[in-house]
Amino acid sequence: MQAKVSAGLLMFRTRNGELEVLLVHPGGPYFQNKDDGAWTIPKGEAAEEREDLLARARIEFEEELGVTASGNWLELGSVKQKGGKTVHAWALAGDLDDGFQVKSNTFELEWPPRSGKLQRFPEVDQARFFPVEEARKKINAAQTVFVDRLIQLLDLDKAREV
Repeated sequence: MQAKVSAGLLMFRTRNGELEVLLVHPGGPYFQNKDDGAWTIPKGEAAEEREDLLARARIEFEEELGVTASGNWLELGSVKQKGGKTVHAWALAGDLDDGFQVKSNTFELEWPPRSGKLQRFPEVDQARFFPVEEARKKINAAQTVFVDRLIQLLDLDKAREV
């Protein structure tokens, strides 16, 4: 069995001089009462082995948020999550309108389990910008590396400007 591969985007902005990152909360009954450690970057599974992962990340961002992602991509590399999935990520500077509402695609799940009833749930039920320190508590533990790498890249960019 081939290990699963996902690709995602980490949007960031600066508010009141503080770096913030955009995280999404998975929808559905399993994540309903989970908060710290449950949030993630907007991401999705690659459909095939040779798929363009940045293109997949952009598609997933739009499907999960209802917003088209564009900009200068900062490659954040990849991480392997506890379940064995490898996640590839890119960062981009951006923001969402103040009245932003998540417009996520949905998935179908038998719920309650063994009930024979299929229900539809949004892939993402919330999206919010978090200051970096709060984001470290909210994000899936394996993905904290993406926040660290983003900070390193932004510091490098500042050094080049001097």
